[in-house]
Amino acid sequence: MTSYTAHVDSFVRDNLPIPERQPEFLFRLPELDFPPRLNASILLDRAIASGRGRNDAVLWRDRRWSYDELLARACRVADFLIDQQDFTPGSRVLIHGPNSPALMAVWWGVLRAGGVAVTTMPLLRASEINAIIEKAEISHAWVDERTRTEVDKAMRGSTFVQHIESLGDVEAFDRGLKNARSFVEPVATASDDPALIAFTSGTTGQPKGCVHYHRDILAMAETFCRHVICPAPDDVFCGTPPFAFTFGLGASVVFPAAFGAASALTDGPGVEPLIDAIKRHKVTTLFTAPTAYRAMMAGAPAQFETLHTCVSAGEHLPLATFEGWRDLTGIKLIDGIGATEMIHIFISAAGDDIRPGSTGRTVPGYIAKIFDEDMCELPAGEVGRLAVRGPTGCRYLDDARQSDYVKNGWNLTGDLFRQDEEGYFLYVSRADDMIISSGYNIAAPEVENALLSHPGVAETAVIGIPDAERGQICKAFVVLNSDTLASEALKKALQAHVKNTIAPYKYPREIEFVDALPKTHTGKLQRYRLRREA
Repeated sequence: MTSYTAHVDSFVRDNLPIPERQPEFLFRLPELDFPPRLNASILLDRAIASGRGRNDAVLWRDRRWSYDELLARACRVADFLIDQQDFTPGSRVLIHGPNSPALMAVWWGVLRAGGVAVTTMPLLRASEINAIIEKAEISHAWVDERTRTEVDKAMRGSTFVQHIESLGDVEAFDRGLKNARSFVEPVATASDDPALIAFTSGTTGQPKGCVHYHRDILAMAETFCRHVICPAPDDVFCGTPPFAFTFGLGASVVFPAAFGAASALTDGPGVEPLIDAIKRHKVTTLFTAPTAYRAMMAGAPAQFETLHTCVSAGEHLPLATFEGWRDLTGIKLIDGIGATEMIHIFISAAGDDIRPGSTGRTVPGYIAKIFDEDMCELPAGEVGRLAVRGPTGCRYLDDARQSDYVKNGWNLTGDLFRQDEEGYFLYVSRADDMIISSGYNIAAPEVENALLSHPGVAETAVIGIPDAERGQICKAFVVLNSDTLASEALKKALQAHVKNTIAPYKYPREIEFVDALPKTHTGKLQRYRLRREA
């Protein structure tokens, strides 16, 4: 860490892992040479200084904010916190609600005031919110009225939250800040002062608080966005992930600001609002999960004619989805793997560098290797644990699981990959998704890809379940398309389809038809729930 900090409230800094348990950080690109003092909200000032003050910053419904207007509102939030709420730099602020212009302004305002933003998924229940409040010792909160009930329940009995403000519509938001100043200088935070705590979405169980610095926010823009997305100021970004999911934070908040582009917000969750936003705002750059791309493949090509860049992340991209989207739109999906612990994507490829079926190569600024269980590097073609280093990395807030994620200075993402001779990384499975049946290793995503290529299958998840004879067998949970009826005959047909698509021993010996799969609020599959229920 630098010797300088602006944090008066040192709680987060005091509860970081000791240096020996943090990963090794690399700053090998010139654009990653950050100054000692840095406040990430300076991205808004830079957009204005480059002559884009009147350019669109946020688009929603039939309305817009320019960069001048977004910065003014962020400054009013910062001034309100400091002037009226006894706010001190380093304090944690809960930001809770669906994606909205006001939520974006609050996020920038909290950073400008030197605070630590703790943005949470809008569908969390009271017990989940309470756990975050207690873990991060939240002192302030800004909550969308549409999601206020669960927050109020979460605060009962908590002694931490001292101030709570409502996020209503834009007019109400502006009225509440009308007496605050429209410009304040950003607090002179250190580049390694904590700026946000992102809580993991719970794919493997208990969420963890991932701490990221001001420099990390700029780093994700200067690595993945600059070198893979290659945005222009006239681009319009759009995505479905919540701001609480760092995939969504980059896509809709940080990346557009870093390059003076616009961010278009959807009017609610789901595919239909997303398609409406694409058409209404002439979106060029889209971020969403494979399941959303698959759902949109039923649409007409004309609906997507303004798009030129489409990013898929959050879960493994099936080859069938890549090919279907390319056939519909002519656009090759940019696959990517990232992690909340790493803040954003660190392996990806775009354009002619895309190899269908591969996730890509390391994003400039990062290095990655494949290790065995003893942290010995494996040769090309061998399956092992993915390990990453770069300008960002895992810092859990007061969590013993830090030592599971970081070993020998490497971030271990929990994914099994292999790397080919050209440096491309090919996803195999999560480390705990490998099914061993009669001595054969079966990767659940491979079976899922085979099932998804059947026209009757909308979604599927495959797990291993105990079997006395084989040790484990594959079981598939299948969500059917609306015009497909479940039957025993269909189960046999799906099993035969898998046998004809991949090695026969990999077919699911059990199939259960379900109405929906358990997912996190970010849309990630929760296999551990399926295992527990099975």
